[in-house]
Amino acid sequence: MTQLLEPAELIAQVTTALDELSVQLREVPDTQYAKPSSLPGWNTAQLIAHLASFAKAAVRQFQNAGTDQPPMMYDGGAEGRIEAINMTALMRPESLRELATEALAQLRAVLPSVEARWDQPVGYRPGATAADMMCATWREMLIHATDLDEFVRPAASWPPAFSAHLFRALAARVPSDTRLVLQPHGKTPIVLGTGAKSWVLSGTDFDLAAWLAGRPAAGPVQVTAAADGAADPKLLPWPSDRLMNR
Repeated sequence: MTQLLEPAELIAQVTTALDELSVQLREVPDTQYAKPSSLPGWNTAQLIAHLASFAKAAVRQFQNAGTDQPPMMYDGGAEGRIEAINMTALMRPESLRELATEALAQLRAVLPSVEARWDQPVGYRPGATAADMMCATWREMLIHATDLDEFVRPAASWPPAFSAHLFRALAARVPSDTRLVLQPHGKTPIVLGTGAKSWVLSGTDFDLAAWLAGRPAAGPVQVTAAADGAADPKLLPWPSDRLMNR
């Protein structure tokens, strides 16, 4: 697979993602806030509230990287996170927009200082470092930009380095009995998993990454099974309870 980005390169990628998302948020109509987003079970207001909550939590993680007892990601854990999102989503659209935009700006401002603490522990996940937190921020900003509007920010807008990152991070979604061979057009195949059930998936790198992330692919993803008549491969749930590969 593609080599990991250097810290400065990854920070630049995350900064760009934040800038693009900030512009996108300012253009979401007030009438859209109460409507469903592309993320099942979430309306647009909840998704924007989540982005604001995540940005604030990431700032706290970066600022406390390397301390003796890094704070947990969200006050109250997973339940506290959902409660805060649902309460924040009740704000008027203009107030929620301002809150989210300010949270993203605060996150952007802290990013340049993170390189000096790249390998310091944070409370994001057990064993996580500031580098892992930076990758999580990259995923949240780009994938949820697509969730906000898959036509404005389709997976086709994801940079190639991000697709390569998702292949590494989301290998955790491949079941133990499964082996997937991802064949991006014109690129070296990527093998995920070591199980006996095998499939080859062909498409653009961003469409394959979108499929792995459970998001709409702009173009076709061709699936070929090693055994005739085999159903398409199934993935495990999003690995939100563990530290993913960078």
